Amino acid sequence: MNLETAFAMSARTHGPKTALFSGESQYSYRHFSNQAAWVGWTLRRDFGVRRGDRVGIWVKNCPEFISALFGTFQTGAVATPINNFLKPLEVGYILEDAGIDVLITEAGMGEMLDRLREARPGLRLLKVEDFALELPPGGTGLAPVPSTEKDLAVIIYTSGTTGHPKGAVLTHGNLLHNVASCQHVLETVEHDRFALMLPMFHSFMLTVCVLLPLLSGGSIVLIKSLHSPKTILQEIIQHQATLLPAIPQLFRALAHFPIPPALPVRLCVSGAAPLPLETLREFSARYPIPLIEGYGLSEASPVVSMNPIRGVRKAGSIGVPVKDVFVSIRNETGEELRQGETGEVCVRGGNVMVGYWNKPEETALALRDGWLYTGDIGHMDADGFFYITDRKKDMLLVNGINVYPREIEELIYQFPGVREAAVIGRPDPRRGEQPVAYVSMDEGVALDEHALIQFLKPRLADYKVPRRIVTIPNLPRNASGKVLKTTLRGMAS
Repeated sequence: MNLETAFAMSARTHGPKTALFSGESQYSYRHFSNQAAWVGWTLRRDFGVRRGDRVGIWVKNCPEFISALFGTFQTGAVATPINNFLKPLEVGYILEDAGIDVLITEAGMGEMLDRLREARPGLRLLKVEDFALELPPGGTGLAPVPSTEKDLAVIIYTSGTTGHPKGAVLTHGNLLHNVASCQHVLETVEHDRFALMLPMFHSFMLTVCVLLPLLSGGSIVLIKSLHSPKTILQEIIQHQATLLPAIPQLFRALAHFPIPPALPVRLCVSGAAPLPLETLREFSARYPIPLIEGYGLSEASPVVSMNPIRGVRKAGSIGVPVKDVFVSIRNETGEELRQGETGEVCVRGGNVMVGYWNKPEETALALRDGWLYTGDIGHMDADGFFYITDRKKDMLLVNGINVYPREIEELIYQFPGVREAAVIGRPDPRRGEQPVAYVSMDEGVALDEHALIQFLKPRLADYKVPRRIVTIPNLPRNASGKVLKTTLRGMAS
């Protein structure tokens, strides 16, 4: 079994069914099956793509992304989705690092494509505007190149918040494993429709909103109108989306928006970034829909844990491991810690990557004794629920004492009028580091810095209270919604 054969089985079963809704257009399973066959045939016949080659996919969210993905799988090549927000220099690094000579892209990239080809003259482009549904007259179909679960399927480049991004290499088995785990925990059925708003190149969307619905006979609702909660909800209602996987900022916006009648959503899933407790509280007070927080990372295909749909859910927790995935809290020497003790979150299971592309040293640091060391700091409670305290690299040392920015951020979110908050460390010759808070406020609200400090003082140890508070219009974020703390550190220096 591989991703291509799994999709082919689904397409045979659900041929005329709508696989994707986009505005007023609908695309069937048969449409994507036929178009993927054309893409696979074209890549092999006209571009010479062979098993193991890397094929880049650099497009904005569009139906053709699906055909490009499964067409690439038909050749036995490795699909490499690329962040469409990147600039040519950044994309050029990924093309060079992965050895990509064929790039599936779109005409809308314009000047950026010209600059890419100048920097990489041998680069060959296949544009989605040229995709067809049938082979040309006289063309002969080429049988898909057989792949096994151990064969490489996708390289996902991490967001690169520090230095150059690394390519997490995922096999067909890794992704099939994670799809099965997500199908189990989300209780998905054929009539489910997944609202897809985040970029398809992101691992969270790729697995949960592309592969999961298409391999389980469901449908995708591709939402491009992201200007306001009103337009998003209109599309959700129009196409009867039942699952809403998104990022915390959307759920916060929805928590302050009137509830429309007849909302079809049965479940909301927050991922890609930590869900502030205040956002969960506000959303849950307004909507009678479960909002569950999950946790994952590209290196784990990406879903690791979720709060359960049924039974106990714990606010502030990332829940329990999904089916057939194991999580452990370990110290620097690899020793497993007891419940309540804080250490690095480690993951084991069939969803864990085989390594970083062409980076053996980084791979050896991340994969040790069968465990993926995530770089996240957390602990487990007595009921087996896990909590993320912070990123290992974001932890501060103030007078030799560990300080976790998320603890401070959660409290700042409770201060009236705060829309976003992020805490970073600024070097201090006497204390080692000092906490600095960056805050953005709701429209029309001015921050009283003195009042915020007075709010925090009785709630935090003195050494945790930010020594400086900076108000900015918006926190810098990457395409998946994660705050770019490296940018904030540069602003604080």
